[in-house]
Amino acid sequence: MKLFRTLAAFFTLALANAGIAGAEEFTAMGEYVIRSQVKITGSGRVVQIPIKPLPLKVETDGVTVRVSTESESDNWSTFTIYRSDGIGRQNTPGGPLEVVPGVQATSDHGGVHKHLRLTRDTLTLTVFPGVSDQTVVTHALLAPPVANKPAGESGADSSAAP
Repeated sequence: MKLFRTLAAFFTLALANAGIAGAEEFTAMGEYVIRSQVKITGSGRVVQIPIKPLPLKVETDGVTVRVSTESESDNWSTFTIYRSDGIGRQNTPGGPLEVVPGVQATSDHGGVHKHLRLTRDTLTLTVFPGVSDQTVVTHALLAPPVANKPAGESGADSSAAP
């Protein structure tokens, strides 16, 4: 019996350490900037919500997607991926439906259902409060790459002879 308890404790510790190690295995999917937000009421009324551009960081471990604002990088919203075989979209009303690489994920907390739709260039978050007839849809686009200056362009030419 003592051997069984020892083995059980060992496996519990091993699984706990694997969970801790796994928590750090998230890789960046991209940085997006929120561009618009709309509220849709139960009567079908669509209301634009004024919002300033807000940068978002998106990471995944292949099972979970984490989204945070750049100012709160250790405060994540977590979504569970349920579909990763592409996203259907139309670029023009009535145009053809195309499938682009992407994932869909959900989150259910406190009676609020959230749906995340993520492609290489867009992020759409739809929030369905449980006790409201209003749905909020947030659209974000992939942030433009930051232009990095090579180290030698900081003013003085470091390769010049003294």
